[in-house]
Amino acid sequence: MRTEPMRALPAARHRDGLAEAVLKPRKARPPDVKSSKVTGGSAGRDTDRLPLAMVADPSTQHPFSMPLPNYCRNEYRSRANHPNLLVVVGVCTHLGCTPRPRFQEGPQANLPDNWPGGFLCPCHGSTYDLAGRVFKDKPAPQNLDVPRYMFASPASVVIGKDEQGEV
Repeated sequence: MRTEPMRALPAARHRDGLAEAVLKPRKARPPDVKSSKVTGGSAGRDTDRLPLAMVADPSTQHPFSMPLPNYCRNEYRSRANHPNLLVVVGVCTHLGCTPRPRFQEGPQANLPDNWPGGFLCPCHGSTYDLAGRVFKDKPAPQNLDVPRYMFASPASVVIGKDEQGEV
C-alpha cells in the first residue's frame, strides 16, 4: 500500500526559533527507491535509474553540518512512518547556494539523460537524488543535511526539534 506523498506549503510559521510547516497531500508519486527502475516518463515506460552506487555517500556517513537523526537512517532519509516526506536543509553543501527541485525524470538541460528526479544546484551543477544525497564527482562534498524534526499533528511538522528536544 502506497501512502499519499506530502509537501510543505511555501509559507512556514516560525515560533520560538523553530520552523513549522503545514503539510498537504501532493499528486506526484515518488519513484520506488528499492527498484532499479522508475516507472513513468512521457511514454509511461520504465526508464533506467541512476544506481545508488552513483551517490557519493549513500548512508550519510559524513554529514555536512549536523548528524543525521537516527530515525532517518534508512533508504529514504525520512521517518519510517512518513517515507514520502523529505525534510532537508535546502542549502548546497558546496558554496551555500539553493538547490532547485528537478523532479521530472529523463533528459533535460544541465542533467544526464537518465536523470531520476531530484535537486539541481544551478550555480555549479551539483545534483542530489530524491533523498538529498549528492551524486559522485560533483562540486558539493556532502549530502543535504537532514535536521531533527517531529510531527506536531498529522498535517504539521516542527523542524529543529524532535522527541529528544531542541537542537
